[in-house]
Amino acid sequence: MRYLLPAALVAAVVAAAAAGPALAWKHPHQPPQRVHAHISLHVSSHDVVSGRGLVLRGRVRPRGSRRVKVIVRGPRGVRVGTASRRNGAFELRWRTRSVGSYTVRAYGLHDRRVRASVSPARRVTAYRTAAASYYGPGLYGGGMACGGTLEPGTLGVAHKTLPCGSKVKLRYHGRSVTVSVVDRGPYVAGRDFDLTEATRAQLHFPSTGVLLSSR
Repeated sequence: MRYLLPAALVAAVVAAAAAGPALAWKHPHQPPQRVHAHISLHVSSHDVVSGRGLVLRGRVRPRGSRRVKVIVRGPRGVRVGTASRRNGAFELRWRTRSVGSYTVRAYGLHDRRVRASVSPARRVTAYRTAAASYYGPGLYGGGMACGGTLEPGTLGVAHKTLPCGSKVKLRYHGRSVTVSVVDRGPYVAGRDFDLTEATRAQLHFPSTGVLLSSR
């Protein structure tokens, strides 16, 4: 019968027909792979008086309108959601509510095109105003309430209630120093801190005045 296909050809056709669905199942349409994303963050100031606002700016790459989450950790942390513009830039305002140290990070959330990303941490200190004086001359060699001996090179402050060893960041006319509570005082009404001579010298602080304090 000359119209019959050769047995080898028939076997090949049957095998191809049987393999077709299997091949289609093994190779479905693949979704686009997510690309590595990058997000940056900058703050308008690293030092601010509590109650005042800061501007947080950043940019995501690849560019486009993408979801962004900003997390502030500190005395009164917050979570803020926003979205970048088509050029990848985003901007929002944050107002500090309590004194202390804060850490701010921005997170780019993943979607079908990009993977999640996180910015470097930015640190912000929120201060309050505090009246201060200084002490030292005439008292060197004497003991301090928190232990140790007061010397000309002693860095620290005296405070009436903060626990001994508490860290306090002080700022005065652009200069700042972080010191510990080493003594008790001052005992003059209206004053918050007594600075040791060494602390006063680092800040270029006068004998009395008002400075910024993180506690």
